[in-house]
Amino acid sequence: MSEALLVITGVVLGGIIAFLLVRKLGKGAPVRTTTLDAVVDQVRAVGKLVGLEVHAKEIATSTKGWSWVPQLLLSQAKVAMIFFFEKQYFIDLSKLTKRDVRDLGNNKYVVILPKLEGHLRLVDLKPYDVQAGRILGLLDVIQMTAETQDKLMRDAQRDASSLFERHEDRYIAEAHRSVERQLKALMRLVDADVSFEWRTLTGEVRHTTPASPVATV
Repeated sequence: MSEALLVITGVVLGGIIAFLLVRKLGKGAPVRTTTLDAVVDQVRAVGKLVGLEVHAKEIATSTKGWSWVPQLLLSQAKVAMIFFFEKQYFIDLSKLTKRDVRDLGNNKYVVILPKLEGHLRLVDLKPYDVQAGRILGLLDVIQMTAETQDKLMRDAQRDASSLFERHEDRYIAEAHRSVERQLKALMRLVDADVSFEWRTLTGEVRHTTPASPVATV
């Protein structure tokens, strides 16, 4: 009985040692080739005038495993990533037509600007902490897959969207004021006195309202 136990123990230990040696050799394997495939997906002309850019950073963490199992016996897999988001508030000048300009005479004009648009995008991400779940601290048994990391990214983007939405009114007001300031500076070059009205999401036209101080995220 004792001899059988020794044999089994030896086989298990031998397997663990062999696994660790092969894994170490695998990590040291040279990278022979790196292949990059780049595709131009879309090219289009735009007339964006950006009034405001807001940047946000978010650290998101996801774990996988059984929390009730002692960490020394089986640790949980974990991935933590830092996401960098940017949201631009802009108008599309290509949507302006002659009907949006009223000539008041004496070089004075009223311009109805198109509705302000906002676009949130992920500009960068960095792995912060990636750990596989290990048994006895040696063997990787729970891996963080690409699917898990993709879900983490989507969850972080959803949280970032809600973060921007909490300050949306202030950002829009500040973007309105910034766009008007840029256009007035341009019109002064041709001695034109211009005031602005804004088209809303429902198509209505409203006068400019003072902006509140912009908040940071």
